[in-house]
Formats: sequence, structure tokens, C-alpha cells
Amino acid sequence: MAEKSRIETQGLGMNFSSPMGTAAVLQDMNISVGHHEFVSVLGPSGCGKSTLFNIIAGLIEPSEGKVTVDGRSDSGRIGQCGYMMQRDLLMPWKTVAANVALGRIVKGYPRSEAFKAARKILDRYGLGEYADHYPNQLSGGMRQRAALARTFLAAEELLLLDEPFGALDNLTRLRMQSWLLDVWRDSAASILFITHDVDEAIRLSDRVYVLTERPATVAVTLEVGIERPRPYEIVLTPEFASYKTEALNHLHTGAGALFGSEQPGS
Repeated sequence: MAEKSRIETQGLGMNFSSPMGTAAVLQDMNISVGHHEFVSVLGPSGCGKSTLFNIIAGLIEPSEGKVTVDGRSDSGRIGQCGYMMQRDLLMPWKTVAANVALGRIVKGYPRSEAFKAARKILDRYGLGEYADHYPNQLSGGMRQRAALARTFLAAEELLLLDEPFGALDNLTRLRMQSWLLDVWRDSAASILFITHDVDEAIRLSDRVYVLTERPATVAVTLEVGIERPRPYEIVLTPEFASYKTEALNHLHTGAGALFGSEQPGS
């Protein structure tokens, strides 16, 4: 683990109030991401992973605990991270280049400079010939690459990626994982990545935080020592299987606590 964390949460807790009472979503959440680390948050759907990202991004404040992004723990952390949500959110009336340029325009860059940067990164991501196309003319994987390009332009060195490949078919998802690893390797970016796919988390990450059900906390931290690069065939190796087994054991324990043990004949 890097000596100085770019993202760190300490004792993070989040409660939401409603007429029905108070619901605890996060509890004593402690995670960190160092320089040029790829870290995943793995947990069941609905456990609070996106809430964690909203707190880190500065969109909401925690009920308790502390979050630090590049040394800032106040509202100044807003805009420090590029944040890509589950859907690509490309604007259908804008060209691909115009969508990607928004990553710089919202940061106050001149439009000409933003479009120049957009076309440059689209070339790097293999989308240069589609710069003047519209989102509905792209495949699902191409749309995700365009959305990630926009996220990189917004904050090139610190990225929050919330299940960016969740809507893709399995084959496209594997290809996008390989592509993302290449992009990350050639950058200085630190990435915090949300997924509920065990194979994806282990293949991509230096470290995986496995979360419990709500109120979510870290059940186990897996330091993934598998040598890079990691082709998709890595999932078939005994070393990979050992990490997967440990992650599944903790996820299964949490699910058992929520649903109860299945009994014969039930």
C-alpha cells in the first residue's frame, strides 16, 4: 500500500431519516486508495456502495467519521474526483467529442482547449473516428469508453467508477476490463471501482474491500498479489481461485445473515 493515501475514510457512517425511522446505511467504514492504486469495493446490490461514493465525491456529508481526498476533508473535495456513474449519461443531442469535452468545460477551460483535449483522448481510446458521431451510433462498449474519457478529462488522476461495466454483456465486459487496465497502466490515475462481480474485482484490483450487507462495513480486505498484466484467463488459475473463495465466503456469510440459512425442503 502506498505511504500516503489519496482517498481515505475513517470511521465513516451514514444514516438516513424518514417517517419510518432512521436507517443505517454505512457503519465504521475504513478504506484507502494510494497513488496509482486500483482499488475495488465489492458488495451485494443495495448495500450502500454508491452512497459511499457520493460521500467521497462531496455530494453528501457523512453522519459520522471523516473522509479525506488529497488532503482535503471539507467541501473543497467536490470536483477533486472524476465520478462515472453506472449509466454513461451521454447527452444524445451532442456529438461524442462535445460530450467528452464537457469534462473540461465544467472545470472552466475554454471551449477550444476542451475540444482539443477531447479529440486527443478519443484518439487514445480508439474512438477518434467517431468524434463527430452521436451516442446512439455507438455500441455499448464504445459509449462506456466515451464516458470514461469524459471522466478522465474532468479529473485525470483520481477516479470513482461506479459499476461502469454492469450493463454490458459478458464478452464486452471482459474486453472493457482489459482495456481499462491498459488505460490505467499508462496513466498516473488512482481508481476506486465499485462492482458486485467477484471476478471483476479480483482481476482489476491491487486491493479489494469486501462489504457486508447494510449497515455496510468492511468484512475483509484482500490484498491481491497476482502479478500484472492479468489477461482474462487469469480467472482459471489456482491463485485467483483462492482469492475468489475468500471473497465469496465473506459475501455468503453476509447473505446468510440477511436471508437465513436454507433448510432442506424449504
